[in-house]
Amino acid sequence: QVQLVESGGGLVQAGGSLRLSCAASGRTFSNYVMGWFRQAPGKEREVVAAISWSGGTIYYADSVKGRFTISRNNAKNTVYLQMNSLKPEDTAVYYCALRGGMAVFTTESSYIYWGQGTQVTVSS
Repeated sequence: QVQLVESGGGLVQAGGSLRLSCAASGRTFSNYVMGWFRQAPGKEREVVAAISWSGGTIYYADSVKGRFTISRNNAKNTVYLQMNSLKPEDTAVYYCALRGGMAVFTTESSYIYWGQGTQVTVSS
């Protein structure tokens, strides 16, 4: 089993920044993809960003391009999401997710392991 623990959420004013972290522990993979998803109240969970093992392949949702940056530190089994220029519509519970392999997927069903989520609230 893999355990994922997110941290870094909180309350921030519009235009502010937050950095989310997600640390993985437990079963190890030779390589794996990590993604960030979010779910706002009353809405379905959606992909925010995803990154391959090497970091050579990165995906961003159109809604966060130019504002969010995903990165990872494989030595620490940790993925990060730097969120800048935050907007009220970014308010959601943010989840990190992991799947083994090298291909980057953006669908929720493609990920096997999930964290518990961290709340991000952006006030206007």
